Amino acid sequence: MPELRVLLRGWLLLLLALAVGMPAQAQRLPQPSSGIAADDAAPTELAASAWTPAQLEAWWAALRHQTVSGGDQLTLPPELLPPEAGTAWRPVVLPDVQARPGAALVGDAAGYQMRWYRLRIPPGADEPLALYLPRLATLSAAVLARHGPGWQLLLDNRHAEREQWIRPLWLPLPGAGERGLELVVALPVPAGSYHAVSRIWVGPRDVLEKRWQWRLRLQTALPQAVSLTLAVLGLFALMLWLRRPGEAIYGLFAASAAAWMVRCLHYYAGLPESPWGQDWFWWATHASMAWVMLTALLFALRFASRRAPRLERVLLGSVLLVSLFSMPLWLRRLDMVVLQYAVTAAVAAVGVAWVCRLAWRERRPELRVMALALVCGVVLGAHDLAVLAGWAWPEHVFLMPFATLTVMVSFLYAVQRRYVGAVEQFQAENSQLQENLDEQVSVLQAQNAQLREAERQQALLLERQRIMADMHDGLGSSLLSALVAMEQGSMSHEQCVEVLRECVDDLRLVIDSLEPVGHDLVSLLATMRYRLGKRLQVGGLKLEWDVQDLPPLDWLEPPDALHVLRLMQEALNNVVKHANASRVRMVTRHHGSYVEIRVEDDGAGFELQNVQHGRGLKSQIKRAQHLGGKLRIDSTPGLGTRLSLRLPVERKAQA
Repeated sequence: MPELRVLLRGWLLLLLALAVGMPAQAQRLPQPSSGIAADDAAPTELAASAWTPAQLEAWWAALRHQTVSGGDQLTLPPELLPPEAGTAWRPVVLPDVQARPGAALVGDAAGYQMRWYRLRIPPGADEPLALYLPRLATLSAAVLARHGPGWQLLLDNRHAEREQWIRPLWLPLPGAGERGLELVVALPVPAGSYHAVSRIWVGPRDVLEKRWQWRLRLQTALPQAVSLTLAVLGLFALMLWLRRPGEAIYGLFAASAAAWMVRCLHYYAGLPESPWGQDWFWWATHASMAWVMLTALLFALRFASRRAPRLERVLLGSVLLVSLFSMPLWLRRLDMVVLQYAVTAAVAAVGVAWVCRLAWRERRPELRVMALALVCGVVLGAHDLAVLAGWAWPEHVFLMPFATLTVMVSFLYAVQRRYVGAVEQFQAENSQLQENLDEQVSVLQAQNAQLREAERQQALLLERQRIMADMHDGLGSSLLSALVAMEQGSMSHEQCVEVLRECVDDLRLVIDSLEPVGHDLVSLLATMRYRLGKRLQVGGLKLEWDVQDLPPLDWLEPPDALHVLRLMQEALNNVVKHANASRVRMVTRHHGSYVEIRVEDDGAGFELQNVQHGRGLKSQIKRAQHLGGKLRIDSTPGLGTRLSLRLPVERKAQA
């Protein structure tokens, strides 16, 4: 950021230096060697003729006729031609300027004055020559030439009259020949009113054409480029402001760019045909300069830490008053351009002084850069006011486009600093939030670790209690019953062995339920097959294994696995003990939302109504309900028994 600040300050100073030096550079370019010098203006004589409005109209009509019909000589009465008497001419030192008053009546009641500026080109100049006039503030110019007794029209500038005050005049000249060439620049002006005629240059065409092109770029092309650039930036700022109405700086930037576009309207739009339309056109272009100044000051004041609402109201009221007072609704015959710009300059000086005071006190880089740019704008605006009023520097170009560009660049710098500052603040806040978040995450991770440890301990306790309860009710009860029977002598050795075998199977079943099977029911059944296979063979049963792949059951945990194994174990035990079967078949199927496990035998079967209220069947139904499934038993005497357990693929959470 410090490097960018230094770069922008250097750029602003360089732009100011170029703006001050360009007018002189526009007049002085490297000169080639030539027989006719172009470093000094041509010696000029002046004659003045008093004309009535009718004579001026006749003059313009004759020029139009000559332009359309052509011809070698201009046909006019003597009073409308340059004076022939030598006493009418006197040497004149150019520039020739009549200062513009602060307020003056406009009209043709006082008539007009035709000012003839005569130059003589000596004979023998064979190289191409040209005439160059840097600045004219008169009515439309005309250039006449005379080789002999008559006058020839070389230029009628009425087609470019509206741009004549900013567009330099350049005219290729015919050869001087053996007798030389007499040139007269005819410039009509309202009698006694403001006019400005710069030095007249006659010299080698290539040299003067470079000067003309250089000044044309400075005084016409550059303001157009600046205006179009600001229009694009203003449109962009307007879109930002419409998206974020709370950011007033974008709206002020867009308003300032729009006001400058109106100020430069004469570069793009032609003058209206009616005098009333012309009055409003020039009022808009002149009054808009005050609005450019106002929006620029309001923009700069938005970057101060404390607002100045009273000053802002004073600035707004002053601009409104100047704009309303200068409207062509009243005092239409009064020229108040100089007064209007002088008041605007005074208001601008007050506002800029306040901005400089704030910049000095608050020491904000963006406010200081804008204050410097605004000071440059006031200085260059005062220069342009002096040129416009004819007080000084009549041949200088207008510098307000450079001042506007400088101010707008400072505005972009301020917006860029605000944007970068907002981004840096956002990043700092994000960094702080990230640190706080990391700290909270660390605390939560530690708490989660403690919670997981507590849950693990709780799960171990619950599992231990479940296993102990299961072993107490199942394995423990069986062993205790066998022990009592053995002590009483009511159990044979074979019965004791059978009870112990069942207890061992039951213990294995509990252990198998604790093995991780990854929610795979098929793997769980395969483990049971391995454990009970030998017992089935000893019991004389042939096991048919018709097990197909099943989807994983996410809810299948060790307690649920034990219920499934106990259901299957009970079913197989019933087949071994009571079915008198030779074959038992284990089947699994997937039916979309549920899976099915079937145990089928070819034994004797039984009547279902005789076992509906048996303790074993109630226990099996209870286990199936605990699993969220359904248990169904189908049996027919002499045709075997089929037990079907249906389990859901996705089980709802149980309360």
